[in-house]
Amino acid sequence: MLPFSEISRFFEDFEHTAWRLESRRQYATDLESPRFAVFRATGRLPDRPGHPWVENVIRQLDQGKTFGRVRIVDEPLTENQAFLLASSLESPEDIRVLRRSKARELDLPDEDVWIFDSKTIARLVFDEQDRTLGVEVSADPAAVLRLCQIRDAARHFAVPAQDFAAALTSEA
Repeated sequence: MLPFSEISRFFEDFEHTAWRLESRRQYATDLESPRFAVFRATGRLPDRPGHPWVENVIRQLDQGKTFGRVRIVDEPLTENQAFLLASSLESPEDIRVLRRSKARELDLPDEDVWIFDSKTIARLVFDEQDRTLGVEVSADPAAVLRLCQIRDAARHFAVPAQDFAAALTSEA
């Protein structure tokens, strides 16, 4: 297992596609962030101009690469999922949302994993307090193929974050 910082180069060096499946109900890094505290208090997100993650995503997209993810969410959303949905609306990534009930129907795994160029996977490992312990990296063809099939199913049934948010607003 590697520290997450050891795979940071993957987010710049991938050739065409970086994609993530996100299935956790909450992430300690979010819950402990000042941005989450502001969201919790006001229901709004503070601006974050020049944020390194966003700047890198924009650079990669400008090079013709694809950056995306599918977030699996509960009904109702957890507080952290509501925060992530709000964050999705301002993200340059292609972020889609899939209800957990549909993910279970599709037999999608409860895991968080990045797939780079359909050839390398980076599985995030968490502790009981939702803290990232590290990342397991693999280029095993069978594991990569399995996760590419999961990606394809998740993307097919997920909806763009903007559409999901609009549907939530119309339901309220």
